Amino acid sequence: MKLKRTLAGAMSVTFLLPTAAMAADHEETEMEPAMETSPASDLRSDLDYLLSEHFVLAVETMQKTYDEAPDAQETEDALYQNSKDMLPAIESVYGEEGAAEFDRIFTEHNDYTDDIVEAAKSGDEEARADAEEEVEEFVVEFSTFLAGATEDNLPQEAAEEAIRAHEMDVLSTFDSYVEGDYEAAYTSYREGFSRMFDISKALSGAIVTQMPEEFNNTSVDTPAADLRSDLNKLTAEHFALATYGMEKGVNQADDYDFVTWAEDQNTADFTAAISSIYGEEAGGQFAELWQPDHIDAQGQLVAAELEGDEEARTMALDHIDMFTQDFGAFLGAATEENLPTEAAQEALRTHEAQVLSTFDNYNAEDYEASTADFREGYQFMFGVGEALGGAISAQNPDQFGGDENMMPEEMPQTGMGGTSNDGWMTALWASVTALVGGAAALFIRKKKNA
Repeated sequence: MKLKRTLAGAMSVTFLLPTAAMAADHEETEMEPAMETSPASDLRSDLDYLLSEHFVLAVETMQKTYDEAPDAQETEDALYQNSKDMLPAIESVYGEEGAAEFDRIFTEHNDYTDDIVEAAKSGDEEARADAEEEVEEFVVEFSTFLAGATEDNLPQEAAEEAIRAHEMDVLSTFDSYVEGDYEAAYTSYREGFSRMFDISKALSGAIVTQMPEEFNNTSVDTPAADLRSDLNKLTAEHFALATYGMEKGVNQADDYDFVTWAEDQNTADFTAAISSIYGEEAGGQFAELWQPDHIDAQGQLVAAELEGDEEARTMALDHIDMFTQDFGAFLGAATEENLPTEAAQEALRTHEAQVLSTFDNYNAEDYEASTADFREGYQFMFGVGEALGGAISAQNPDQFGGDENMMPEEMPQTGMGGTSNDGWMTALWASVTALVGGAAALFIRKKKNA
């Protein structure tokens, strides 16, 4: 089936509908970007959101179904809704028949998670082999679908390799979890989560390459677009691990320490970047701001819930409020108010409220509300990535703006082998080194007693 020329507008508008709905509920906390984003970057970011959320929900669904968790059904429902969220754009391009075909492929794909879990619970090796065969059929079928849709701008072989790797990420995470090898499980989780952003870059690049005029000749492969996507990845992973870790903590799950270990690895990505610019002392100052009143305070909320200690809960919330004030002020100063301090602080308060609401509704056994809170909070992080990335780009137009948003002379590679983003944080913080001297003082503060 040939892809219609209206794909660009349809995908961008439709993928942003959930974001617009969320913003309507939180108009007072919306973080306006400091510069206009490009259509290609918007498409890439929308795919960042949908594909990475699919991975997170797939992993959680398998774990919770295996554990017979009380919210397993609500999490699985969210996984299927994530797929449904893609359908309006597909229908606007392919019509009802094309959307139905996409829906059939994805629905069957999600069904395989139940088959894998049931095989693990029963120890049925034949059922496991049958499920793996179905997964492989999906890999070939969906990669063929994508290659046809993009008129081979995304080659079938490249799509197949990436989709197969994604499926192996999910299976490896689940298998290690079942075996009780939690370090391997959450190492695989982080690798698989990161891979979804490589896939979104490749897929959006293929679409933009196919029809450059529909995207105003902008590119998914610019410093500004890379910065935004990398911020999407770090902030979204933080939210996913924070909420899941708090849930694991209140359940006193065996893998709780390893979820928090994965969250510490996410934190280390920030700390290492600060250290690479300011040195080890400044990196320690950053950690002292980020860790006690943010990460540790969330752990204190878990302990307070387990002990029924309202005073401890209040103290933890006070630490979190202090974090939103201090870190928001830092971001405002660092970006020379391209991201206004007040907007940054309010966005951080919204983020913390979403984490807390997800946690509290889970503890109240309102799993439908908790899952809805999770989805809203997860999506909110992509607005944070856009606003912060836009502020930094506006602040440094020679590095992130201007002609760099236009199509490069050589089109970006759309093979899905993935590229290393390890250097992005160095580039990010190097761009603001000269501007954050005064703001660095905000990192220097004495550690509060929990």
